Amino acid sequence: MNQEKFVTPSSLQVGMIGNCAYSALIDQQSRIVWSCLPRFDGDPVFNAILDPTENGSLWAFELEDYERTEQFYEPNTAVLRTRMYDRKGQGIEVTDLAPRFWSRGRTFRPLSLVRRVKVLSGSPRMRVLLRPRFDWGRSKPSVTQGSSHIRYVSGNNTLRVNTDAPISYVLAETYFVVDRPMNFIMGPDETLATGIEDTARLFEQETVSYWRAWTRALSLPLEWQDAVIRAAITLKLSLFEDTGAIVAAMTTSIPEAPGSGRNWDYRYCWLRDAFFVVRALNSISEVATMEEYLRWLMNVVIRSGGGHIQPLYGIGQEEKLPETILEHLPGYRGMGPVRVGNQAQEHFQHDVYGNILLGAAQAFHDHRLLKRAGRAEFAHMEAVGEQAFKIYDTPDAGMWELRTRARIHTSSALMSWAACDRLAKIAAALGLPERIRYWRERADTIRNRILKESWSEQRQAFAESFGGRDLDASALLMAEVNMIDPNDARFVATVDALEKSLCDGPFMRRYEASDDFGKPETSFNVCTFWRIDALARIGRKAQAREIFEVMLKHRNHLGMLSEDIHPVTGEMWGNFPQTYSMVGTINAAVRLSAPWDTVI
Repeated sequence: MNQEKFVTPSSLQVGMIGNCAYSALIDQQSRIVWSCLPRFDGDPVFNAILDPTENGSLWAFELEDYERTEQFYEPNTAVLRTRMYDRKGQGIEVTDLAPRFWSRGRTFRPLSLVRRVKVLSGSPRMRVLLRPRFDWGRSKPSVTQGSSHIRYVSGNNTLRVNTDAPISYVLAETYFVVDRPMNFIMGPDETLATGIEDTARLFEQETVSYWRAWTRALSLPLEWQDAVIRAAITLKLSLFEDTGAIVAAMTTSIPEAPGSGRNWDYRYCWLRDAFFVVRALNSISEVATMEEYLRWLMNVVIRSGGGHIQPLYGIGQEEKLPETILEHLPGYRGMGPVRVGNQAQEHFQHDVYGNILLGAAQAFHDHRLLKRAGRAEFAHMEAVGEQAFKIYDTPDAGMWELRTRARIHTSSALMSWAACDRLAKIAAALGLPERIRYWRERADTIRNRILKESWSEQRQAFAESFGGRDLDASALLMAEVNMIDPNDARFVATVDALEKSLCDGPFMRRYEASDDFGKPETSFNVCTFWRIDALARIGRKAQAREIFEVMLKHRNHLGMLSEDIHPVTGEMWGNFPQTYSMVGTINAAVRLSAPWDTVI
């Protein structure tokens, strides 16, 4: 095999395909630059986004004399199409999908990646660069072939690619004329039940139909519908359906800012992030994700026995996620380190208990659900509430996961209040007056402490900690979780103070104090969306809409956002696609849109 050098410029101008079992990131030239198997937190079989050198791994259809590209999703689906043209105007279209559809009474979501190539015009020549690797790029597989398949074998790992393309040309990475449609199906080392083209065509047709039906059931706002649909599909693809876990992002170690060293592994389930995902999807009537997530969440709650709960777990409930650095990988644009695992699993982040109740609350009130939560689940949730009340005024690492500083964070106390408040409301739904009083008293106790001890007379704002003076964007959540009337003078003053101290034009940073790595350089997208929500709540909708439009323009060409935006260059940084950011897109559109009855 010709293993000449290649360089894949690292960029977040990529699309994602997935099926709630695995995912893949594909750049504008149809190169698969990231895909972990057999699940989101697994080994990246394709890792070029973190290693663009000849040692990296990717899957590309390289067009001879390439000139330009177009990339778009089939409307209302997770099926991605990339059109590439050469200098003569000859072109090919690559269709990428992860099969997902109903079959035999269940959701069919195999670990299969389907790539279909067809000619758009002329007689273009392409070559196939199919270079998977295992063990984080350290293991180059041996290759075997059959009449219509190629096997990539390394130890216990085997990938099989069934194809009706010329095997000899694929193996030799030789340019050849694309004179007919060609199909590639990568997956486990298994034969197909039907022909390659028939299988690929069926998988595409059924997957398109599935996503169109799924999208049709959404309750969309009138405005920004396409942005909401793309955000919703992206959030759905972050669900690991086997267990119900929701990952924060698909990648690891994309820096929060250039050369910052703020490189983290986000391929796990944070209870905080998962709550925001569930809440956003619920708001557009997609409640199935909440039902799946609650399966995972109840396992975490029950195993804790009313004690400490970690801020994050592995998608299979793994408690230990030891953080290690992979020295052999250069990292995104050469900006290491590349980290696997996340030390935050060791942290005490006390907002976790409120995030659990907020994520589960609707299940006690929503009559549409196949399995509504009841008194048995309430008993387990009360144990979570007891822990929230026990620790609400003790120091922790906070929601921003500070590694060397502990304080009584306002955001953590706020979420402990939310835990007690939601328990009181659940008790009302269950007809338990004694428990209503019990949890209302606790909620009021926490609320009074927050309003008294987080308020800074000096800053005329709610500070990031009890008795503190530094400001933190998470104070904006006080209105979002309904702890304070947004028109309360103290909250309005806090919004004003945060704009002065944390905003770079429309963009908002997380906090103003230095952390373990200095002062944050980039804006944190979800904070900008919290600001949009707060502005709308206090009656500044025109300003909120203006900022929202700016955020929409900073999405990539396919409508997706990462974690951060550089306020000067406007470039995306941080792990991708970031669920927090996609949640913000939905929340802002729902909050700001004109109602349907203005046009119908």
